[in-house]
Amino acid sequence: MIKGIYETHIQVSNLERALAFYTKVLNLKLGHLDEARRIAFLFMPEDKSSMLGLWEQTENLQTRHFAFYCDQAFILDQAVSFLQDNGLQPYNFLKDGSIQPMVFAWMPALAIYFNDPDGNQLEFIALLTGEAKPALGVLTYGDWLAQQ
Repeated sequence: MIKGIYETHIQVSNLERALAFYTKVLNLKLGHLDEARRIAFLFMPEDKSSMLGLWEQTENLQTRHFAFYCDQAFILDQAVSFLQDNGLQPYNFLKDGSIQPMVFAWMPALAIYFNDPDGNQLEFIALLTGEAKPALGVLTYGDWLAQQ
């Protein structure tokens, strides 16, 4: 019956700035812009298998969290430099000062976090092969590999 989540929506304080961020930095594709309602709908990836809605909200902005599903190789080899090259500060789930991706052992999944211009907490995540090990909590990728 359910195959996944098709779309999510977030509030942004400036629609043009958010559009520039999501289309130019993260390479999402504009599907529809409703100027009158100050809403934009972005497709990711281009096959339109999922969508992000940006709703301009000038008062009482409420930030949210969501994750972009990525390849493991991208997260391990490119995500941190990609974020830094685009002026974004990567951080891990523990917010312990490390900018290296972390593993959620209960899934297992590899992830790195960053914020959009409005403070929405975004994540690049990749599911890992192997058995889930919830007792390990959140750990570095190296420590995860050592447990395999």
